[in-house]
Amino acid sequence: MANHKSAEKRNKQNAIRNARNTHIRSTMRTLVKQVREAVAANDKEAANAALAKAIPYIDKTATKGVIHKATASRKISRLSKLVNTIA
Repeated sequence: MANHKSAEKRNKQNAIRNARNTHIRSTMRTLVKQVREAVAANDKEAANAALAKAIPYIDKTATKGVIHKATASRKISRLSKLVNTIA
């Protein structure tokens, strides 16, 4: 339990930020999963559509500071590479 008013405020802010970041991260993971599932099904159109939705969201996640920008770049690069392997 916080002893100071500022510590109580910090706890409240951290809880709000944690909830927001968890939601953003979860949504990003879902979009990445959709791309991987489309690639596993060899559905190039669905994979490209899912990738087109995932890339801006991954960038937005990095912009908001939920993940590092290098991590976002790596994810985008690997997903793009994966989609390009579909014949």
